[in-house]
Amino acid sequence: MVENTLGVSLTFVVYIVMMLVIGYIAWRRTSNLSDYILGGRSLGPLPSALSAGASDMSGWLLLGLPGYAYAAGYEAVWIAVGLLAGTWLNWLFVARRLRLYSLSAGDSLTLPSYFENRFNDNTRILRVICAVFILLFFLFYTSSGLVAGGKLFETVFGLDYTIAVLIGTLAVVSYTFFGGFLAVAWTDVIQGLLMFAALLIVPMLAINYAGGWDATQAAMEAKNPEFLSALTGTDGAALGIMSIASLLGWGLGYFGQPHILARFKAIRSEDDIPTARRIAVIWSGLGLLGALLVGFAAIGYFDNPLEDGEKAFMLLVNALFHPVVAGVLLAAILAAIMSTADSQLLVSSSALAEDFYKAIFRRDASQEELVWVGRFAVVGIAVIACILAFDRDSKVLTLVSYAWAGFGAAFGPALIFSLFWKRMTKIGALAGIVVGGVTVVIWGNVSGGILDLYEIIPGFLFASIAIVVASLATPEPPKEIQDGFDRAMG
Repeated sequence: MVENTLGVSLTFVVYIVMMLVIGYIAWRRTSNLSDYILGGRSLGPLPSALSAGASDMSGWLLLGLPGYAYAAGYEAVWIAVGLLAGTWLNWLFVARRLRLYSLSAGDSLTLPSYFENRFNDNTRILRVICAVFILLFFLFYTSSGLVAGGKLFETVFGLDYTIAVLIGTLAVVSYTFFGGFLAVAWTDVIQGLLMFAALLIVPMLAINYAGGWDATQAAMEAKNPEFLSALTGTDGAALGIMSIASLLGWGLGYFGQPHILARFKAIRSEDDIPTARRIAVIWSGLGLLGALLVGFAAIGYFDNPLEDGEKAFMLLVNALFHPVVAGVLLAAILAAIMSTADSQLLVSSSALAEDFYKAIFRRDASQEELVWVGRFAVVGIAVIACILAFDRDSKVLTLVSYAWAGFGAAFGPALIFSLFWKRMTKIGALAGIVVGGVTVVIWGNVSGGILDLYEIIPGFLFASIAIVVASLATPEPPKEIQDGFDRAMG
């Protein structure tokens, strides 16, 4: 528990009130489903970039990755390299084309509606299958954020873990329920900047207190010389190609994350994308570096091993800063949690409102009705994710890695092929999504030998093969679909 919690508590209260005020302002500007899901496609480059980054990194950037760096040393660098490469490639190759094609393909608001409109699927099967995978994997992803919130409130205030999870859930749901995408995007800007500042300040000060970078490395070497090698595990054994590929493979996940892809569709103009890409890559690069340094600094700063390495950031803040300042820095964790959990809840509720309720049950539903369906879906999904998060032994990084792989394999190959290959067919898209998603579910529940490879890699590979084989085995798309592809891509 953090000492002298009064200053921390006041900071947290002020922060949450700010988020609620933003949610209220966004609520006043939300009049239809497009506003609620994509903010009317009105985001400039700065909010687009920071919102994409903040919703991507989540609580794992301040808990999971520092915890891994604390436990594994330089080995954790491979994950950061993969993620940074994935961020850059996603903005470089996917952002512009998805912005253009999602608008051209019937002004598609959600990823399932994009696939349906892209392939003119009148059966709605493609749309429903996409929505099913979104709901499945987002339950685990959102749950990871709530686990992080539980650890935060438990450590800071000494609350019972279950109560701490409930408080974190209530904080996220409150402004997402009313404000929709605008509230999520605007709060993400504040949260992204707060995360960025915290990840630079905390490790720099901790390393300085430990006697500088050389002293920190010496402490790491004294505890385990293997901490200083990116090519060996903590037991001294070489990582091997499969281990390194698994860590770098995290970068593949970016191409299929619905909450990140939504920022590409919501950006104001394709002309804003290069500026947004530069902001996003700089933010992500420095944020990932800061997260690694938090873990390394904790190895050097704390003499006794931490029971839970994922609390390294919180414990360093408590040890180094005045309670008021600590409150601001710890609010960065809350910011990271809220910035991702709100996005995940919004995408999940959009899938229920747009891709189930409207597509199957109420095709003539009014815009106001769909907004309210989306809002109540936020509550329902949050309740289920909250129940999953009650397991206090859950690891943030483990939950994130499973959901990240699920989205990356199910949607990544299908999206990339749909944006670059006009010969791709509806059956090819369906095959890729199903094969990718099912591979992750099966592969993630077995182990041994080649099966220890991170499930996103076989999922991505098998999905790509399925898309090509199924597309070539079925008739070419109708001429109007191929012509639509050419028009959308200029």
